[in-house]
Amino acid sequence: MKGRLWICPPTRMDEEQLKEEGVYATFAAAGAQTEMPGCSLCMGHQARVEDNATVFSTSTRNFNNRMGKGAQVYLGSAELAAVCALLGKIPTIEEYQAIVSEKIDPFEGELYRYLNFDQMVGFEDEGRVIALEGMAKIGDILGIPVGAK
Repeated sequence: MKGRLWICPPTRMDEEQLKEEGVYATFAAAGAQTEMPGCSLCMGHQARVEDNATVFSTSTRNFNNRMGKGAQVYLGSAELAAVCALLGKIPTIEEYQAIVSEKIDPFEGELYRYLNFDQMVGFEDEGRVIALEGMAKIGDILGIPVGAK
């Protein structure tokens, strides 16, 4: 069975973090192809899979021919994607549980720290597209105080 690993981080910030931590080097050593952060793969812009390929993706989109002509795209979690990458196929329940308990669960504290965005220093400012001054002006126009939820 021929498998191919493609990595497409959701944001430039994620890409930078992966590079800083040396994860991109691990992907390269494993033969993974990396794509531009964002929707490049799920939108079929720069990269397309082979015709009629079976694909496992962590994308949130699953439209006909989205990733490639005739592609059968299955969506799921990052954990399931990791297991698929290790096996080169979509696992059985037993295969999934065995791999997760051995290779993911022992490292959950470190792995899931990225989900605590509110605890990441500079995260809010790093992801900001509009300068704080611009946000204040927009807030004034809309009658909403900056920082209000």
